Amino acid sequence: MPDKIPVILDTDIGSDIDDAVALAYLLKHPRCELVGVTVVTGDVARRAACAQVICRAAGRDDIPIHCGASSVMLMGPGQPACPQYDAISGRPHRADWPRNTAVDFLRQTIRRRPGEITLLTIGPYTNAGILFALDPEIPSLLKQMVSMGGVFFEGPDRREWNALVDPVATAIVYRNAPPRHASIGLDVTMKCQMPAEEVRRLFRPSPLDVVAEMAEVFFRKARMLTFHDPLAAATIFRQDLCTWKTGRINVTIEADENRCGRTVFTEAADGPHAVACEVNPAAFFAEYFSVFGA
Repeated sequence: MPDKIPVILDTDIGSDIDDAVALAYLLKHPRCELVGVTVVTGDVARRAACAQVICRAAGRDDIPIHCGASSVMLMGPGQPACPQYDAISGRPHRADWPRNTAVDFLRQTIRRRPGEITLLTIGPYTNAGILFALDPEIPSLLKQMVSMGGVFFEGPDRREWNALVDPVATAIVYRNAPPRHASIGLDVTMKCQMPAEEVRRLFRPSPLDVVAEMAEVFFRKARMLTFHDPLAAATIFRQDLCTWKTGRINVTIEADENRCGRTVFTEAADGPHAVACEVNPAAFFAEYFSVFGA
């Protein structure tokens, strides 16, 4: 078997359910060395609890979990709510999470293992933006960064949530590219969807059973689960699930907050960013469920 890939997951778990779906995949993937989980935006203590409960269901109490920034760097809507906490609030979990330890954890871990760490961001970019601003050498010390964020091929004014929640942080991240920064945008992830009834049928092995309980909160307002974040996670191990274009991503910062956070991609052979432009949904779902023995 090929060597394991060290991954740090930066997530806003507890809002949309796909973060929890991605975490379950990473916990079970035989090639994933999950070095730690950092949470970002809003009620970070509840987000940390969501991550802890899923890690515990997978028998992985050893994974460090750290709370990051709860508010945006300068402007943007933020994301205060953590609705899926309701589904796990009765399960044993820590309540006394130390605040604002995520950036220091990221910095120390990446510096301790230069050229090894894949940073996977599947939430707003605040933790990563603070990290890159605090220590500008950090991007060059990563093996790669993989992000679920942005929208690149569907109209010049369409925006994606992770990118617009904290647009200044998003801009900082994309102006400071690691050796490889791969982004999987909304226009691609929307092709990987599953009806609620199919989720209920397939989410049986642990820790998917706990994720399924959390998904019921999500399904109060939705009938489909879109695998945004799990697709980004899967490309770490299977880049061939997507086809890619190379170029540069610029993030718009404007006085009008309703226009901030647009991710504008310009194709260029020597660009610092890789952007997914197509996905094979059948291959993705086969890859995702394979780690659970299905």
